Amino acid sequence: MKSNLDQIHLKSVSKLDYDFLYDLLKQRKPEVNISHKKMPTMKQHEKFVSSKPYKKWYVIKLLNEPIGSIYLSFQNEIGFFLKKEYDKNILCNYILNLFIKKNPQSEYFVNINPKNKRSSRFFQNYGFTLLQKTYKLWIIN
Repeated sequence: MKSNLDQIHLKSVSKLDYDFLYDLLKQRKPEVNISHKKMPTMKQHEKFVSSKPYKKWYVIKLLNEPIGSIYLSFQNEIGFFLKKEYDKNILCNYILNLFIKKNPQSEYFVNINPKNKRSSRFFQNYGFTLLQKTYKLWIIN
């Protein structure tokens, strides 16, 4: 894997990435989702992506093949997801370093579902510190 790290690049999201991003979204397990509870339709997904919801949003490419996506929200929150077969710490560290170098900020945040222990450990090991726990009350009508 180390020899391929220099073959990773971040490409800004475009219309050509809608299908890949949708397929990537389908791979996400419920315990990593905090932004939605059910899978959107393709039309809803396209509308969301085309609305330019983030300050920066990239498809992560390895040897020119898309393997994941990473974004920076307008509140400096990082969202990061790789295809399962590429979700390895050495690769994630390299991608996060590349992303931060490309998008310098004075601070970054990540919001992680409390059930997602693996991501919590990754970001803590990277140097992020826990700031708060947020609770939500669901009212079902």
